[in-house]
Amino acid sequence: MSQVNIKPLADRVLIEPAAAETQTASGLFIPDNAKEKPQKGTVVAVGNGTKDEPLTVKVGDTVIYGKYSGTELNLDGSDYLIMREADILAIV
Repeated sequence: MSQVNIKPLADRVLIEPAAAETQTASGLFIPDNAKEKPQKGTVVAVGNGTKDEPLTVKVGDTVIYGKYSGTELNLDGSDYLIMREADILAIV
C-alpha cells in the first residue's frame, strides 16, 4: 500500500483499485481491450465522516464498490478512485 499526501473530506474515501485480471482460470490471456474494470480495492485514506454518521471503513480495508462508482484520479503516477462511503458495497 502506498503513502499519499491527500486527505479526503467528510465521508469520502480514497481507494487504490486492485489490478485487472490478465489471465482466465483456464489459462487464456486476456487482451488489454477486453479487461474488465476491477470492482475491488484497498482503502488508502479516509475523511473524518459527517457529524451524523462516522465512517465505518478504515485505512487498509479491502472493499468492493459499484462498477461505475467514484471519480478516477492519477496521483504521482498511480491510479486511485475517490468516492463516498455510501458507494462502497462491502468490506472483504
